[in-house]
Amino acid sequence: MAYKGIFQPKNLGKYRGDPSNIVYRSGWELKLMMHLDNHPDVLEWSSEEIIIPYRSPIDGKLHRYFPDFYVKKKNTDGTVEKVLIEVKPASQVKQPVIQETKTKKPTRKYITEVSTWVVNQAKWKAAKDYCDDRQWKFMLMTEKELGIKF
Repeated sequence: MAYKGIFQPKNLGKYRGDPSNIVYRSGWELKLMMHLDNHPDVLEWSSEEIIIPYRSPIDGKLHRYFPDFYVKKKNTDGTVEKVLIEVKPASQVKQPVIQETKTKKPTRKYITEVSTWVVNQAKWKAAKDYCDDRQWKFMLMTEKELGIKF
């Protein structure tokens, strides 16, 4: 399975945005795109079409966050729900654990993981606030959840 490419939806009427530029950056994103495009309860969806501003704790500047997916779906009880979904490896949704080294200094890998973690936390808080304002739901999906169910 390819890890990066352009997704070609079969159900163009469901996609909100430019259907000629739907980029997946992982096999997990591709799997979710196929699911969203084909699932009868998904009324509409998009990929990286919504922009949410957030302040990075690394540089203190405003940046733009493009959540992976927006989904409008019909629930089993007939209600309609809107959801923003971020797809991440499970390792990136947990706070990094410092590894003991002989010098007692943090490794470069740990520093990178912490930087990624704090930026992701800022993005996800901004996304949650964005969703709360609109009465939407925000969810993180990892390889564990990608059995594809809502």
